[in-house]
Amino acid sequence: GCGVMPSTVCSVEEVLDMGYVIAREKVTSTFKIQNTSTLTLQYSVQLDSLSSTRDKDQQRLPSFITSSLQRTEFVGTQNYNGLSVFSIFPTEGEIVAGKSQDFIVTFSPDHESLYYSDRLKFVLFGKKIAHVIHLKGAARDHPMFVEGGVPLDVPIESLAVTLPTSSQKALEGGNVLPLTLYYKTLQEPVKSILLMLDYIEGESSPRPAVTELKVGAIQTAQFASKKNVEFRFDSLPLLQQKGFTIESVKGTIEPGQVKCISVSWVPPADFRVS
Repeated sequence: GCGVMPSTVCSVEEVLDMGYVIAREKVTSTFKIQNTSTLTLQYSVQLDSLSSTRDKDQQRLPSFITSSLQRTEFVGTQNYNGLSVFSIFPTEGEIVAGKSQDFIVTFSPDHESLYYSDRLKFVLFGKKIAHVIHLKGAARDHPMFVEGGVPLDVPIESLAVTLPTSSQKALEGGNVLPLTLYYKTLQEPVKSILLMLDYIEGESSPRPAVTELKVGAIQTAQFASKKNVEFRFDSLPLLQQKGFTIESVKGTIEPGQVKCISVSWVPPADFRVS
């Protein structure tokens, strides 16, 4: 006899990010696995969210309580309707030597959340895990999203209803200022975002501390009639008085595009270092 090691190559490395989707819509993505060995491979595809031990795993304290704010949970937010937010086809079969198989991943969230996630395992012959892919996705109720800053929430959903006014009051004071971003479609502010800018004082001319926001528009059939998304920043005189500068205070974004906006800070002359 001749012992042969099964070998495969996957077109996705570690993470498959499905991006932003309008809640209650769906999007698909395809990846490919090639059989580079000389024998036919029997495979199955497993999702951690469908694992028989998932209920037992959920009894442990989440990482943001026990250790740090680093997000280590592979199974994140799931659908309220009980159906898997991620699905894959096919889930089992064979790949002939030298051939490849396309796999279709469907992301179909039923409510707004930034923390949809799952872990996909490609298993050979029912025992050997050949590939592990972390599935990620986010859903918004409106065709706009903003990324950046320090996380103000945790990746585990609660059934409690939180009011945004509490976080707004917490930001008013000292040198932490509320920066409000509106989009034209509904004229309501998005959730609070906290930007941290560390200024290092040197002997030469001052170099501003810089960070970045990303503002994007989701490509969706539901809002197909709206060509572009418009945005603007408010509270600008107060920000400038405190030494903050925003690269683009307003603008438009085409569906499917992302715009990077630079935010910089130089302490004003009367700023107390302490």
